[in-house]
Amino acid sequence: MRITAVDDIVAPISSAIANAYIDFSKMTASVVAVHTDVTRDGRHVVGFGFNSNGRYAVQGLLRERFIPRLAEADPADLVDESGLIDPAKAWAAMMRNEKPGGHGERSVAVGVLDMALWDARAKAEGVPLWRLLADKYRSGEADPHAWVYAAGGYYYPGKGLGALQDEMRHYRDLGYSCVKIKIGGVPLADDIERIEAVLQIVGSGENLAVDANGRFSPDEAAVYADALAPCKLRWYEEPLDPLDYQGHAALAERYAPPLATGENLFSVHDARNLIRHGGLRPDRDVLQFDPALSYGLVEYRRTLDMLKRHGWSPRRCVPHGGHQFALNIAVGLGLGGNESYPDVFAPFGGFADDCPVENGLVRLPDIPGVGFEAKAALYKVMRPLAA
Repeated sequence: MRITAVDDIVAPISSAIANAYIDFSKMTASVVAVHTDVTRDGRHVVGFGFNSNGRYAVQGLLRERFIPRLAEADPADLVDESGLIDPAKAWAAMMRNEKPGGHGERSVAVGVLDMALWDARAKAEGVPLWRLLADKYRSGEADPHAWVYAAGGYYYPGKGLGALQDEMRHYRDLGYSCVKIKIGGVPLADDIERIEAVLQIVGSGENLAVDANGRFSPDEAAVYADALAPCKLRWYEEPLDPLDYQGHAALAERYAPPLATGENLFSVHDARNLIRHGGLRPDRDVLQFDPALSYGLVEYRRTLDMLKRHGWSPRRCVPHGGHQFALNIAVGLGLGGNESYPDVFAPFGGFADDCPVENGLVRLPDIPGVGFEAKAALYKVMRPLAA
């Protein structure tokens, strides 16, 4: 199996929404297609990948460093004993001549290509990615479904409490039990009103998570923690800068309910520092590392191995991003669930068109690869790259 070409484009994922830190009016994503010489059903296998929301397109990095390294590698160095592309060997080729540390946006570029390589590998074997992962790493044991929650509750211009409640009703009608909203973009009193309004729709605090997107100082995070504690929420997400491990440790001592963080940590090394020094509790807290942003599945598996050595179950991992790649990983590797974006970040947010949510659970389709072809709006973007 050889890579014959790699193409990329930049696609908009702009939305007139904002969290406590950024707006998404000019957000973009890189989309890649890895072409191979393997044919199935009369067509050459093409693997697709893209980066999650929150990070912009990385076309410069892709074209200047990582795509050329794949193209220049000896094809024999990229395959395993079966003769098929081995994403781990391709990962090593892409990272050749890269210094340790300073992960930055290169983790996004490698993650985009890694996704496409896994998509191509699963298609070459004629199996869904979740099945490939379960067979390869869990002795064939795949979860029957994945728990998912609806991420929304953004700050829209002119959006009041009534509109927020309507949004949450919509998610419940779609089959989601648990929802998430943003906090930190308005004063605390206003955020508490928003939380109370949503609780009227979803009932128990177990069905609501809140996300500050790293906005708070340690003092602000503590004030919010004291106000949120009586609500007994599903989790209080990213209250502090993601690299403020000492701050997280102090907050974990103050705030007994679950905390969640990790979506802006992009390597196994940063994840390990969080586990070592962040004071997080493996019996309740949630880790949100996004494989699409953090060097891909090859690195994500290293992160899962590190977590196991530190006494953490993969069930405490609920990846950020709301994309099909992480959903396949959740089912194939036995994670705790996956984020979902039912109505934002189109066409990249959300899952396959024939993947209904029932009581907060999703069953994956039995189609080869990640399943992008089963999401019509997304495949419309990818299809020209397959030509």
